Amino acid sequence: MITIAPLTAADRADWERLFRAYVAFYEQDLPQSVYDRAWAEFQAGTRMHALGGWVDGSLAGIVHFLTHARTTDADACYLEDLFTDPAHRGRGVARALIGAVADWAAERGCSNVYWQTQEGNATARQLYDQVAAYRGFIVYTMDLPARGAG
Repeated sequence: MITIAPLTAADRADWERLFRAYVAFYEQDLPQSVYDRAWAEFQAGTRMHALGGWVDGSLAGIVHFLTHARTTDADACYLEDLFTDPAHRGRGVARALIGAVADWAAERGCSNVYWQTQEGNATARQLYDQVAAYRGFIVYTMDLPARGAG
């Protein structure tokens, strides 16, 4: 059985282990300050949100998400990060986490939930093709220079 719930202070170490694995999957190496900032945001629960998926009492997956205003419809919910511990894959954890985000967003009047993945992430895309629609959009990213605190 999969249990989905908000992360609590007691989940910090397990969450960070999974989030670091997610970041490594995308071949990134982030400073500790990024993990600390994200955790603080999730615990505040105002701008960014996180849920965990537990299997047999073990944190098996995490999802991070936020809402944003839209000009053409009600607010949207962006599912930013989704990761399932490899030891728990194929058991429905990611599907349950996506469903929980969809329920959360619907309760708040959002028009949709959307996310991105790399084109070559075939395993994840098999699930995504079952639960959502690919509408052909291409994502462009413009990196900006860091600004000093002023």
